[in-house]
Amino acid sequence: MMEQRITSRKNSQIQMIRKLLSSRKYREEMGLFVGDGTKLLQEAVRHCAGLETVVLSDGVQADFPDSINLIRVPADVMESISPMASPQGALFVCKMPPSPAFVPVGGMLLLDGIQDPGNLGTILRTADALDVPVVLMEGCADPYSHKVVRASMGAVFRRDTVQAGWKEVYAACQKRGIPIGVTALSDRAEDLRRAPLHTMAVVIGSEGQGVRPEILDSADRELIIPMNSHCESLNAAIAAAIVMWQIKGSGD
Repeated sequence: MMEQRITSRKNSQIQMIRKLLSSRKYREEMGLFVGDGTKLLQEAVRHCAGLETVVLSDGVQADFPDSINLIRVPADVMESISPMASPQGALFVCKMPPSPAFVPVGGMLLLDGIQDPGNLGTILRTADALDVPVVLMEGCADPYSHKVVRASMGAVFRRDTVQAGWKEVYAACQKRGIPIGVTALSDRAEDLRRAPLHTMAVVIGSEGQGVRPEILDSADRELIIPMNSHCESLNAAIAAAIVMWQIKGSGD
């Protein structure tokens, strides 16, 4: 194992990690992303082939292969780069995996403009647990931001992160004969419990605006989650979890 000690906050590697944490553009340019925390580090060790570098505070121990670079830093340096209010003393840098091609299948979830990292990470975590394919379309948060990585509890290490534009998704679903359903609050929407979701690609819209009009206009069916009439909507991650649960049960 190659171990390096860094004590300066101005060190180039420390500056790089700080920039990776703060800039989506820089992450994409470098093809790298950062995770934080000892628990997530162990998930990365088990499931992330692109784990490159581990940064540990003095006194913090972690198990990982000898091929991984180790940087030791004092507590004040860790505090200067960690995105957590109370750092656990561990950061790690991984290569972004290549984005796989979009292949439409029945029983998949399409995310339209899910901007909140906590919501996106929770959706990816739930999809991993229920084994539901997910596609990120335009306007979604960066799946490799540290907030999404943390909220996903390592799901981004265990599953492919598929990203595709709506036009590509629509054309591919049309070609394969996979109907598209959208969650919507409208008089036309049908109870999703009566729809064969396992045969469909189901769209969850953004937290503030819902599903884009162009997607609504092109969809084969509009779906609604039944709820008390005095409730206007659900959190996007909760709505996605209900839809995914129904996807798994609709084919039984």
